[in-house]
Amino acid sequence: MSIAVVVKVHDGVVLASDSAATLSITDQQGRQGVINVYNNADKTFNLVKNKPIGMISWGFGGIGGASISTLAKDLRRRFEDQQDDWFLKDDYTLESVSKKVRDFYEEKYQPVYRDAVDKPYIFFFLAGYSSKSEAPEVWQIQIGGNESPDPIKLKGEHELGTNWGGQIEAINRLIKGIGVNFPAALKELGVLEEEIEPATAKISLKLETPLLVDAMPIQDAIDLAHFLVKTTIEYIRFSPGAPTVGGPIEVAAITKHEGFKWIQRKHYYDQRLNPKIEGDKDVKIRS
Repeated sequence: MSIAVVVKVHDGVVLASDSAATLSITDQQGRQGVINVYNNADKTFNLVKNKPIGMISWGFGGIGGASISTLAKDLRRRFEDQQDDWFLKDDYTLESVSKKVRDFYEEKYQPVYRDAVDKPYIFFFLAGYSSKSEAPEVWQIQIGGNESPDPIKLKGEHELGTNWGGQIEAINRLIKGIGVNFPAALKELGVLEEEIEPATAKISLKLETPLLVDAMPIQDAIDLAHFLVKTTIEYIRFSPGAPTVGGPIEVAAITKHEGFKWIQRKHYYDQRLNPKIEGDKDVKIRS
């Protein structure tokens, strides 16, 4: 599983995620068990180098034999190839990019899972700036089922706030004031079916903690995103069951003038031994 967080303020948008990848198996009785948890999966991406577009994935971690991160780099090549129909020109919109992300992963997904009984789901937050926009947007993309739906705009240019996906219990309780099983608890207490949803909304509104302020500087938005991911990791760590959220936290910020900037990132290679990596800036080695 995963935790994916997007924080949008006036100054820009921040993406943060954990690095855990869970390997599980389902037995003949339909019970699912965790075989192993790997803490080095890549879930946060600069979708197109030198463009203010970032993406986070959660849900199923691969399609066929390829990880979501490897496929994201394949998609990046298409966006950067001037001979490709998908070359990202300077008049792109986040909406058009989100649809291409959906189409790309859908094209990979359907041949592998079209006939599967239990079809896995993959989700993305896509965030950043359209080529001519003054403020960022946040979109959600879903891959899975018989046909993937159109991407959903979560935050337009003038909408601010926080979105999170994956194992959401800790952040739901922290910000919304209630857990995901709260409606079921109301039902057990005898609350009428038609009253559960409005009651849940009213109680959550009363208990909600407004951690984000619209005018929050980008550095504080970075700290908030990191805090929410870290809180989820610790919550899962001390909860019963496998630690399915964990590993290094990756954080990136996207602003109007600075573009996409990594704040915290892991590498599987030693940067000192790789002073120049294709697609990356030169890494200076200290003498």
